[in-house]
Amino acid sequence: MNKKSKFFFYYWFPLLLYCVLIYSLSSDKYPVHVPKSFSADKFIHFFAYAFLGLLIIRAFATLWIKENIVFLIIISTLLSTLYGLSDEMHQYFVPYRCADVKDVYADLLGSAFGVYVYYLLSIKYHVPVLIPGLTNLCKFCRKD
Repeated sequence: MNKKSKFFFYYWFPLLLYCVLIYSLSSDKYPVHVPKSFSADKFIHFFAYAFLGLLIIRAFATLWIKENIVFLIIISTLLSTLYGLSDEMHQYFVPYRCADVKDVYADLLGSAFGVYVYYLLSIKYHVPVLIPGLTNLCKFCRKD
């Protein structure tokens, strides 16, 4: 497997796979039973989109936008939230499902949380992708 393939499967494939998983779960007209309490559903959305935000910033940090960390954080949070919004719009058309604006708010908060946690962990563990000034993009892109 060449470097580009390893790069794709390491950084981008998990993101794409997770997006497909979210879409397929929201396409199910008989979803897994979630307790009717407000908080259980919102916690599921929060943590699902926190993980999506983490995967998005991880993948997008390999692009040119990594040079502007504020823009990277904003765009990662925004894209994750927009995916949550599109998921709610999709659920509106699925029989026995409904769209909920409160779910989008939970998606937004979860996305921001996941992006922020990834950023903090990248600083703590010296991930070169997100530390300004380091030039090596990723472990598959170094010139040996």
